[in-house]
Amino acid sequence: MPVPSIDAGVLERGGVRLAISGPRATITLDRPDVLNAQTPATWQALRHIGEQLDPDVRVVVVRGSGRAFSAGLDRRMFTGEPVDGEPGGLGAILALSPGEADARIASYQAGFSWLRDPARVTIAAVHGHAIGAGFQLALACDFRVLAEDAQFCMAETGLGLVPDLGGTLPLVRLVGYSRAAEMCVTSRRVPAEESLRIGLANSVVPAGELDGAVDALVAAVLKSPAGAVAETLGLIAAAASGVDAEAQLALERAAQLRRLRSFAALSAQS
Repeated sequence: MPVPSIDAGVLERGGVRLAISGPRATITLDRPDVLNAQTPATWQALRHIGEQLDPDVRVVVVRGSGRAFSAGLDRRMFTGEPVDGEPGGLGAILALSPGEADARIASYQAGFSWLRDPARVTIAAVHGHAIGAGFQLALACDFRVLAEDAQFCMAETGLGLVPDLGGTLPLVRLVGYSRAAEMCVTSRRVPAEESLRIGLANSVVPAGELDGAVDALVAAVLKSPAGAVAETLGLIAAAASGVDAEAQLALERAAQLRRLRSFAALSAQS
């Protein structure tokens, strides 16, 4: 099947819908009949968006249609029955060589990892369930705005699997080792109020106000110059990675000099 062009205003592929309006892109998981459960087609569509998204897009909002953000992995992937035209479910990975299997999972992870690129701000607008892969998708974003009915759950361990879509690192960075381990090992549901209290959520609003709260956050992000936002996100990401104080100071100096050169270049053109 040919890959659709991403230059259009709207892209629909693999149960994922992309709409672009100026500097904002909105990615909607659009399988409401199964609470936006995810399949490899979902991850391939997300990866394609990340690879092809116009650099002029400054903010990406990720949301789910219907009653939930995402209920996680489509359970049919455990049964071996075809899902979205893909045979074999999760068992198909075991038929691959070790190198091929590793590359396959890496390709799935790529659907999430681009959301952490400091080149743009990413916002998860979460309502209802965000379970397993849904939780990891929200964790891949810079900000999480939650409706009051939102619930996070890292369900993989309870299913005999592990979180493998990049969710463990941001989870530990946000809530610390002990809380992250408890959430993953027990697979318990974390309600919106607790998520706000422990740092998983940036804000919690009534369900009817979720879209408005996200729109207001997008507008606030777009007020700052794009280059300054990208440089600042890069600095914060470096600090979160555990670099030492001297290295962080060096990164700040280098980033500030790039900004000053940018100002000088703009002044020379005017």
